[in-house]
Amino acid sequence: MSETEKVDVSTDLLEQQKAKAVEYLRMLGIFKPYIQGFKQSDKVCFFEQFGGFWVCQEPEIEKKMREIEQEHGCKVYAITHEKVYGDDMWSFLVVTSNPQEWVDLVGRSGNGFYAFAYTWNRSYDYGSEFGDVFLQSFGGGIRRIG
Repeated sequence: MSETEKVDVSTDLLEQQKAKAVEYLRMLGIFKPYIQGFKQSDKVCFFEQFGGFWVCQEPEIEKKMREIEQEHGCKVYAITHEKVYGDDMWSFLVVTSNPQEWVDLVGRSGNGFYAFAYTWNRSYDYGSEFGDVFLQSFGGGIRRIG
């Protein structure tokens, strides 16, 4: 997608996306200070094996997050980082720009959650895509398990 093709998202829609993201963060059992950081300062947390870190600590990942938001008109609210078969995988959990989709973006399944995400394969960019990821929640953090 070129610069001129980026999705334009209104301020009102951004606020609605952010409110929905806060709802999802609560549903996922994210540590309350991380939710507050997101609500008050638009800070996004990334998680490695349930441990949370502010994405601003990783400039390359923060840059990728902003690119995804601008190109697709979505709002990233959390990120997971895993190695999958040796590939460096970053899953950016998103609220899309279409409110009709929001009811299905996060759902509970057994002892975990399905969440809609853009998964960036940092090792092989061509392997990056949108889709559902399966998450576990524990101790205020999350990790992707499928």
